[in-house]
Amino acid sequence: MGSLPIVIEPRFSLERRTAVRRALELPVQSGYLLLYLLQSQIEGIASGATLLVNPHQRVSLAAGWGRSDLLLVRLAPELLLETATRLRLGRQGANLLFRRPLTPITDDRQLSDTLESLNRELVEGETGWREVIGSLVNQLAIYLLRAHINVQRSDELELSRVGIVDRRLRRALEFMHDHCDRELSLPEIARTAYLSTFHFARLFKKLTGTTPHAYLASLRIERARRMLAETDLPIAEVGSRVGYGSQSHFTKLFREATGLTPKAFRQAAQSRCGANC
Repeated sequence: MGSLPIVIEPRFSLERRTAVRRALELPVQSGYLLLYLLQSQIEGIASGATLLVNPHQRVSLAAGWGRSDLLLVRLAPELLLETATRLRLGRQGANLLFRRPLTPITDDRQLSDTLESLNRELVEGETGWREVIGSLVNQLAIYLLRAHINVQRSDELELSRVGIVDRRLRRALEFMHDHCDRELSLPEIARTAYLSTFHFARLFKKLTGTTPHAYLASLRIERARRMLAETDLPIAEVGSRVGYGSQSHFTKLFREATGLTPKAFRQAAQSRCGANC
């Protein structure tokens, strides 16, 4: 695991993950996620299956005692929305959602072949591998829009600088993104949405599938991932900038969320950075 690179780009990211515990849980995120099971011991999911995860959808799977190897492909909402707009499949304000979220897909050869190609480029690292991955991701976005995504008009959803969000939560989510480097109380966040604490917490859970606290934690981890990949800041400084004063506490939470320590994640994200990057 540690020797394989992690690719983090503005509109997508790729990484390999090994699950050896009894449960596989991933933080809620604002983008789209594809889980490709290269080798599966997860109950009810065969090797070669793909799970499609919508934004703000929680992933919690029961795993067997054996080892499961996964390829995680994260796609930013703007990648899919702008691709849909360019192809005249949708427009600003469109609601893009996977048709069968969290349902194992085993009968789509084109999807599995594309994910296998992405994994091969990631593992083998041949000349120009990053460029090939970028091209494959663009092809993947088009295919998902054709075969696995419903494009519907929505007056409640909009593309904001923090992703596709419900208009009622936009101010609160932008506030959380802007101030995730410090402790935020629930009443403070609720005030930005002009709601009582009770009504805000209930609406937030209903619309995102998670609590404000869990969303803030996943936001911090995602920001830390990018800082570790894109900067040379000390790990303690990265933790501090995403709201964790203790490096040991930051390391513990980061490892729980990503399966790697911050140091190992940085090494994987910054590997192979030479002529082929």
